[in-house]
Amino acid sequence: MMKIAFLGLGKMGSPMAQRLLAAEHHLTVWNRTRSRADALASHGAAVAATPGQAVRSAEVVLTSLFDDKAHEEVIFGPDGVLDALPTGALHISLSTISVALSERLAAEHARRNQLFVAAPVFGRPNVAEEGRLWIVVAGADAAVALARPLLEPFSRGISVVGKEPCQAHALKLGGNFLISAMIHSLSEAFVYAESQGILPEVFLEAINSALFQSPFYAAYSKVMLHPPLEPGATIELGAKDNRLLREAAASCGSNLSLADNLANIFDEAQRAGLSGEDWAVGQYKMAQRRGRAAN
Repeated sequence: MMKIAFLGLGKMGSPMAQRLLAAEHHLTVWNRTRSRADALASHGAAVAATPGQAVRSAEVVLTSLFDDKAHEEVIFGPDGVLDALPTGALHISLSTISVALSERLAAEHARRNQLFVAAPVFGRPNVAEEGRLWIVVAGADAAVALARPLLEPFSRGISVVGKEPCQAHALKLGGNFLISAMIHSLSEAFVYAESQGILPEVFLEAINSALFQSPFYAAYSKVMLHPPLEPGATIELGAKDNRLLREAAASCGSNLSLADNLANIFDEAQRAGLSGEDWAVGQYKMAQRRGRAAN
């Protein structure tokens, strides 16, 4: 078993950390809100007061942090990861972050003779709890080989997409863009169906059976039509990921017109006070508002 540090115990991080504990790894955890870390202590985790303290004797550190700003504080900040992580140790980034930050992390770890693997995850919190996330991985072969057995306890599949860590983070942003585009098109299709006197559930059953056979259409439709008590991912998170996608595309001279349109929709949703709504629910509400405004 390995000495592992896990930083970031939000809705996604906590179930992943619990899976590693169940696999009998020696786990030290840290979270900005201490109570989330303390909740894992009863399952055998040690709790660190700072990120640096958590990683000082670790062989591997996994990070599941909200955004680039959180990474700046936890990785590069005082008593942060970079200066405390031992030479030769491995950092696995599970978060959805910018391509630019991923490139910077790779360079900084290489300068310190530390290993770095990008391993952003696809799936909502309930999927993480079930240990059925899909993980896209990129990094040097030896580092990926070291990371794989640590990712398997909370994944149903792993796709190795390249040797540069930023490739995995770029792919994750592209995947989240497709999710947003799917939700948007489905939302407008539901608004259209309702205007024609067709129940959205009936519309979805016919279209998904005839055209897509997609569990994602079925799953996100369920969320949209029967909102969960707690959002899996919020409109704020969707807006952040879409912004990072557009920044990555612009850095390579690419123009993504649909992503630009989605940015406007996310902006409208945030101005309407929907930032904390579930990502799928918020986009559906915006489609309904736009549909009503057209009448």
